[in-house]
Amino acid sequence: MLGPRGRYLQKQRPSGGQAGSGAGVSKLSASGAGCIAGRGLGAWAAGSGAGRQHLASQLSLWSPALAGDFVQLPVPIIQQLYHWDCGLACSRMVLRYLGQLDDCEFESALQELRLTRSIWTIDLAYLMRHFGVRHRFCTQTLGVDKGYKNQSFYRKHFDTEETRVNQLFAQAKACKVLVEKCTVSIQDIQAHLAQGHVAIVLVNSGVLHCDLCSSPVKYCCFAPSGHRCFCRSPDYQGHFIVLRGYNRTAGCIFYNNPAYSDPGMCSTSVSNFEEARTSYGTDEDILFVYLDS
Repeated sequence: MLGPRGRYLQKQRPSGGQAGSGAGVSKLSASGAGCIAGRGLGAWAAGSGAGRQHLASQLSLWSPALAGDFVQLPVPIIQQLYHWDCGLACSRMVLRYLGQLDDCEFESALQELRLTRSIWTIDLAYLMRHFGVRHRFCTQTLGVDKGYKNQSFYRKHFDTEETRVNQLFAQAKACKVLVEKCTVSIQDIQAHLAQGHVAIVLVNSGVLHCDLCSSPVKYCCFAPSGHRCFCRSPDYQGHFIVLRGYNRTAGCIFYNNPAYSDPGMCSTSVSNFEEARTSYGTDEDILFVYLDS
């Protein structure tokens, strides 16, 4: 349900690295989808203008992949600025992909929705609704799971956040925020991506492993200064990522991780992704976002 509160260490990648799962996909940087990540906000700010036209032209280049077993969408990578704002960075990626990102409007929306350092998936759903983006938030728990109260990741802010988050769930229908209690399969996710749509997913970062990265994350970096290290602990560490494709033959999922400073795409096996997104603490939260918004 909730994004990270600790510090996230940026990993280094090998130059031109390939997916260990056999995906055979090089990093995207200065060409292909990477050209979108390098564009300024001007063209992308216009929801019905140059931004959408550019997106349409980019998608046309990828259309052969959308019909088969390989999908790799041109979703730009935006790095998170702090240790707590991965969900907001993911929202920026999605909005820029849709051609609807304007920095001033985004900051204004954060103030209007009163989004602070505690970002839950339901907050991101409200953010999408604020920008008129068609979405569908699927979760296993409609509200806050009281069982999380004693988890180290949730404990500090649980009492103050429980009422706020439960109210957001209760008001969702009236606010035209689409929330469903349901189970989502990997086939559902792949079908969504195959249509050019994207999704923001809450995962346990302590479980998620990128096959394109040269070294694993040292998860002690999630511990704020003066707090205990989680390196040898199975404790849940929530983190948001953006799904951007898959290779069905290689059995892998492509995604953007806002914690990384370089422009490279991430890839992991379907089994690792499923383990990370279904870990206790995630409620299997997934926010589907639609291209035709």
